[in-house]
Amino acid sequence: MPSFDIESKVDSHELTNAVDQSNRVISNRFDFKNANAMFEIKENKLSISANEIFQIDQMIPILKENLSKRSIDLKALEFGEKTSNNNKALLDANIIQGVSQEISKKIIKIIKDSKIKAQGSIQGDSLRVSGKKRDDLQAIINSLKNEEFEIPLQFVNFRD
Repeated sequence: MPSFDIESKVDSHELTNAVDQSNRVISNRFDFKNANAMFEIKENKLSISANEIFQIDQMIPILKENLSKRSIDLKALEFGEKTSNNNKALLDANIIQGVSQEISKKIIKIIKDSKIKAQGSIQGDSLRVSGKKRDDLQAIINSLKNEEFEIPLQFVNFRD
């Protein structure tokens, strides 16, 4: 029986490369001289720090550009609130890994509403969709690609 998996993962190696490239760009820019500006990855968080909040606002487009060059979907980052104290401004962004239960249920509802003979099952932080025909599964993939979700989705492990 044909099946495929739906997951949401960020390639950590590419993310590290994008952050390193962003740090290099900032270190070469004149307006960030003595700003103590840097990007840093800690577990599933990306922290952005600088002396002033407006510098963080200037750093975000640099990061987004490097992420998109590395084919990392910008929906994979969930930015928090900017904080400032004394001589330091911080912004933390969560790196979204895995499909949440809420989004999984929404995907399964879309599959059921499509009237295509296929079943979706939640498996931890991913989903497995199986059906009788390969064409049905490809139609489901196309319909899910047309939907807007808060996270990036990857369709992997397609088996015939």
